[in-house]
Amino acid sequence: MLLPAKAEVARQLRRYRAWERVMLASPTDLTVRATFEDSGYTLCVLMGKRCAREAADAAERYLREQRERPRAAAVGRRGPPSGRRSPAGR
Repeated sequence: MLLPAKAEVARQLRRYRAWERVMLASPTDLTVRATFEDSGYTLCVLMGKRCAREAADAAERYLREQRERPRAAAVGRRGPPSGRRSPAGR
């Protein structure tokens, strides 16, 4: 499965949350509501979800997993085992 870029997910999630706050402060402003819904749609497409709430939750989970993953991978990275030679190095 092709995963979205971590930076893009973070940027779209910040945009969605920012417009969510503005929309909650001005619920009758149709321009604000439209922009909020547009940011939710973008997040839905990016995360492959049908609902903006689900997309936001999925984005937060994805970013959390991406933060945890490099630490686990860094522990397992070591140089090549000493004493072993590749067949090409004979």
